[in-house]
Amino acid sequence: MSASAEMPYFIKPSVNLSNAEKRVAYAEARAAILATLGGEQDETVKMVTINCLLKTYLPYYYWVGFYLVRGERELVVGPYQGTLGCLSIQFGRGVCGAVAASGQTKIVADTHALAPGSEHIACDPNSHSEIVVPVFRADGSLFGVFDVDSTLEASFDATDQEELEALLANVFAGGGGH
Repeated sequence: MSASAEMPYFIKPSVNLSNAEKRVAYAEARAAILATLGGEQDETVKMVTINCLLKTYLPYYYWVGFYLVRGERELVVGPYQGTLGCLSIQFGRGVCGAVAASGQTKIVADTHALAPGSEHIACDPNSHSEIVVPVFRADGSLFGVFDVDSTLEASFDATDQEELEALLANVFAGGGGH
């Protein structure tokens, strides 16, 4: 697929936040997500709620969504908000595939500096930085990965990692970390 570098009409460019602003935005988003979900058990409902509310509260989120484990070594696109995502990704390929294979969060300050096709799969040329977090179920099995892209370089840092890992563990693994 060939993506246009023109910003889609329905997407706003990213706006970075200071660390203090991030903490406030994540606290507000987390409260809204947990209040909205209550005791919800449906994984799809959880994913769409997380996508919507994080994208609402965090203005540097350009693309946000889940890639779900299918079979032994493949991810398939799940619920997301943003431009077209990759439909499937093999474990070990690109940032999402690397995170699925390693089970470790990865932050990329400049996606355009990565080797195309192997280290990074460019679904949208407007994405310039990203964070990908593994998502585990309560039994410790890999559910998928959570991917967030920004139109700006270096949007993501340890604050994003800490906040997202805690939120996703709370929602999908019942509060237990992995």
